[in-house]
Amino acid sequence: MPQEHLGLFDTPPTRRQVQFSLVIVGLLFAALLVILPVRDVPLRPIHAFIPMANAIMFLGELITATLLYAQTAVFRSRALAVVGTVYVFTALLLIPHALTFPGAFAPDGLLSAGINTTAWIAWCRRVSFPIAIFFYVQLRRAESTAPREAERPAAGIVIGVIAAIALAAGVTALTTIGQALLPPFFVTHSRVAYANSLQYESVVFVLSIIATILLFRTRRSVLDLWLLVVFAGWLTQSLLILSLHGRFTVGWYWLFLVSVFSHLVVMLALLAESHRLYLRLALSTSARNRERESRLMSIDAVAAAISHEIGQPLAAARAYATAGVSWLDRPQPDPERAVKSMRAAIDAAQRTADVIKSIRAMFAQQPGMASEVDLNDLARATASALGRELAGEKVSLQLTLDEALPPILADRVQIEQVLVNLITNAIESLGATRGRARRIAIRSAALNGHDVLLQVSDNGIGITDEAMSRIFEAFFTTKKTGMGMGLSLCRTIVEAHGGRLWAAPGEQHGVTFYLQLPRSDLHAA
Repeated sequence: MPQEHLGLFDTPPTRRQVQFSLVIVGLLFAALLVILPVRDVPLRPIHAFIPMANAIMFLGELITATLLYAQTAVFRSRALAVVGTVYVFTALLLIPHALTFPGAFAPDGLLSAGINTTAWIAWCRRVSFPIAIFFYVQLRRAESTAPREAERPAAGIVIGVIAAIALAAGVTALTTIGQALLPPFFVTHSRVAYANSLQYESVVFVLSIIATILLFRTRRSVLDLWLLVVFAGWLTQSLLILSLHGRFTVGWYWLFLVSVFSHLVVMLALLAESHRLYLRLALSTSARNRERESRLMSIDAVAAAISHEIGQPLAAARAYATAGVSWLDRPQPDPERAVKSMRAAIDAAQRTADVIKSIRAMFAQQPGMASEVDLNDLARATASALGRELAGEKVSLQLTLDEALPPILADRVQIEQVLVNLITNAIESLGATRGRARRIAIRSAALNGHDVLLQVSDNGIGITDEAMSRIFEAFFTTKKTGMGMGLSLCRTIVEAHGGRLWAAPGEQHGVTFYLQLPRSDLHAA
């Protein structure tokens, strides 16, 4: 079977996914072009805006990190663990960012924040992502030449989470307690120190460009595609930040709106893709289970068919051998009859071997040994072989055979199996018949100049209408001790020869089976 792609890490993107991502990137840059001319237009401060935007991004980034860590657990990939960890880190930084933002919860922010605290926290969020992507690309290259995933060491999810928490705590402490160590970002709560901001944000922009190029050149999966979309969002934000001179402007509000938009789109895309992949995996697993069950049923069918088909000739061989021993054990042995019984036992054993070979060839889907067969001769030979059973149940056999019947091209052993089954079923049906003579009639005739038809009729107890519609189904039987494979196997054999096998109620009693097979000259044609 072809290798299954089980996750975002190893599944190549489809054309539709690439097109969708390009549409998103195009919308981001188109919105940037629209906003740039009016970026410094002042708007009224909305102090609840930052907590709401951060809360949305916080949930989105934690969900994304969870998806990535789930993939990490499956693939045991340190590269994925790095990306998941940076998402946890950036999500955690949103908490002090909201708490320290001037006016959100306090006029100057909480946690003893200064005017630059929030800006430096946001800068650490932006710079951490391209740095993490550098490690992601390098680790993925190393893992591509490493042993199979099952042999890789654990990726250390717990260590990654602890590292993210520690780093977030360190950044928070540095930007609050150690804020005096950091150069200024803002002159006032709303006015940017533009020269400094241009330098700091240029570092983020250059790192993002390098990471984007590196990721684009090594892209190979759905995850890589959506990471590129994330970088497109970061780049549009960096370009706008490079031109902003203060907060609470059109460009400043757009900055956070596009950040929320890009985070939600990527999160929803990853959720949808994960759902699609695992749904496909579930369907694939279900199909494999059905295939396994089908194979098991096929094995059961082979076993049941072998048991069903060799039972009669083995029973006959045992009966003839027992009779031969009985003729020799008498006070006055009869060697002639004993030899006759032993030869009959040998013939029955040979029929058993032929049946086994025929069944094996049929289930292996290999062609049997086809030859021209006289269906009349085969019917007489089968009736003779079953003479003991007919006599034991006191059943009379009537043969009405068309002597001008053309030959058929068939596997003699397999067609003989069909006739044995049909006649044996008729004998068993007649075993429960009371109050009338037990009869089986076999008739043959040419049909429409193309086929030959053989009818096997009995005047037994018959079959109900409901059972009649199912008698050719595998494992369906009307007998207490039957396996339900005989008629199913017969129909399979007949159809493999290009013929038909069906049944209908008798004129007064019992059932008539119709065996229709093409003439040998039609096979040759």
